[in-house]
Amino acid sequence: MEKIKIREEVHHGVPQQFIYFQRDPVLQEELKKLKGVRFSGSKRAWYTDAQKLQEVLLVLRQFPSYEIKFEEKEGKEVEKQECVKEERKEEKRREKSKPQPETPREEVVMKLEELRSWMRSKRYSDSTIVTYIDSLRTFFKYFGEKNSAEITNEDLIEFNNKYILKNRLSASFQNQVVNAVKLFCRITENKKLDPELIHRPKRAKVLPNVLSKEEVKAILSTHSNIKHRAMLSLIYSCGLRSGELLKLKPEDVDGKRGLLLVKQAKGRKDRVVPLSPKILQLLREYYIACKPEIYLFEGQKKGESYDERSLQQVLKQSLRKCNITKPVSLHWLRHSYATHLLENGTDLRYIQEILGHSRSTTTEIYTHVSNLSIQKVVSPFDTL
Repeated sequence: MEKIKIREEVHHGVPQQFIYFQRDPVLQEELKKLKGVRFSGSKRAWYTDAQKLQEVLLVLRQFPSYEIKFEEKEGKEVEKQECVKEERKEEKRREKSKPQPETPREEVVMKLEELRSWMRSKRYSDSTIVTYIDSLRTFFKYFGEKNSAEITNEDLIEFNNKYILKNRLSASFQNQVVNAVKLFCRITENKKLDPELIHRPKRAKVLPNVLSKEEVKAILSTHSNIKHRAMLSLIYSCGLRSGELLKLKPEDVDGKRGLLLVKQAKGRKDRVVPLSPKILQLLREYYIACKPEIYLFEGQKKGESYDERSLQQVLKQSLRKCNITKPVSLHWLRHSYATHLLENGTDLRYIQEILGHSRSTTTEIYTHVSNLSIQKVVSPFDTL
């Protein structure tokens, strides 16, 4: 398990709480949203004052794959303490009544490996396997020495109330745990949990983030590096996910038919996406300049795919150059592409096929952010 280390250090003559962890773009984006949390270039770490630390901890606890450790000024690690006295007392009481090992018991570890092998044989994606196994490790660590065969619906409910809700973890993590435990019981214990008794959170309805055409144009035109410009342009012009872009190979571009073949995308599905003449011309210029060998977009070493974190940095450079302060991610370009298609009059069924959505309801969410119909609504304020 990765560690997040928190240590008090003097910065510019003022005591600050420094937060050290391995580079994680998702966690970094969450810290950026918090007021009073800054990044120190000299120490290569985020920091805040003691009053803001509790708010930061609430965010850090949403990442169960990390273990939070506090360090004394001398560098010696001590056990994690709760910021609020009531939480500290509750933690100590629970620790006395139910000891928790740092790792699941050996019997559980063996069954987790059995489940991992089964998921691999069923061709689950690597990210799904990691997510399920990590969720199960957290779940079984909570129950300590309890036999995995004795897990019931009541245990899931207890874990939900006394661990997930208490630590203010996300609804998506709660769903991940439920799905992982259900699969674990079915595959390794040959039993099924009662789905009617399982507590599932109500999902938040979040609208996709969409950029205007002017903002997209500014982002795509800032880079003088043709590879950087081609990567961002292709994501927008074809509505690609970042992982799909990085897996592309030169032979996936069908210039004569004006099509792009996206192989084994999310859900292990192939799909065909139309290529505009403009993006096709840009790709030809890029190919002549960079001459990729195996992947369409390669990193510093020939034959190796471009790094996803480096691609995120390419986008951040564009945002700085065109002075866009929104927390834009690469997926915003995909959302913007779908919304702009809809506003141009493209049928939802075609958009669904281009994006690779299994269900039409997933694509219909873009109707809620399109200004095609909303702008036609006349406010009663204008008639006063």
